[in-house]
Amino acid sequence: MKKALITGGSRGIGKSIVKKFEENGYVVTAPNRNEMDLSDASSVIEFIDRNKNEYFNVIVNNAGINDINLIEDVTDDEIRKIMQVNLISPVLILRAFVRKMKENQYGRIVNIGSIWASVSKEGRSIYSASKNGIHGVTNTLAVELASYNVMVNTICPGYTLTELTKKNNSVEDIEEIAKKIPIGRMAKPEEIAEVVMFLGGERNTYLTGQKIIVDGGFTII
Repeated sequence: MKKALITGGSRGIGKSIVKKFEENGYVVTAPNRNEMDLSDASSVIEFIDRNKNEYFNVIVNNAGINDINLIEDVTDDEIRKIMQVNLISPVLILRAFVRKMKENQYGRIVNIGSIWASVSKEGRSIYSASKNGIHGVTNTLAVELASYNVMVNTICPGYTLTELTKKNNSVEDIEEIAKKIPIGRMAKPEEIAEVVMFLGGERNTYLTGQKIIVDGGFTII
């Protein structure tokens, strides 16, 4: 039985990732906030304790938050929360479940970064720091775990047409953003999920330690 642990699987890109893995025969654990609140380290540790004997073939650290604020306006609470959700909690999860991957000589880890870890924009200092941090984790684990047949990669999605994007932007706003993307549109969540499925699936036998940007060409212009 193939098992995948996917955080942030209730909506947006995460929901599409869950669907893609289920379609490919994986039993998916996608904890909701009541089951594991990534902003609360004690909640993460409780989830880990409840599942300490589980072997997940695949771990996708997808959940993330992005509070936009200029550096002089960032609050202590925003700093702590963004770092906790985007970086510290994924590290806690990996620390707990990587041992089983090593024992089984197989594992695939996909950390979801962001284009704002490659380029940046005003108001994203803490978010960019957290997403650069998670790729630092990717790099080191790729080296640590390569001999155990565990591949570790980061995917950095660009603008993606999720429910939240539609809620937070008018049709006109979305059209204006699309003009800045060489392909001429935002990504569909399913397109990001396809890349995650390859990196997290059995077809990936050699690709590790990479930061893969999926943005329709946005960051190259």
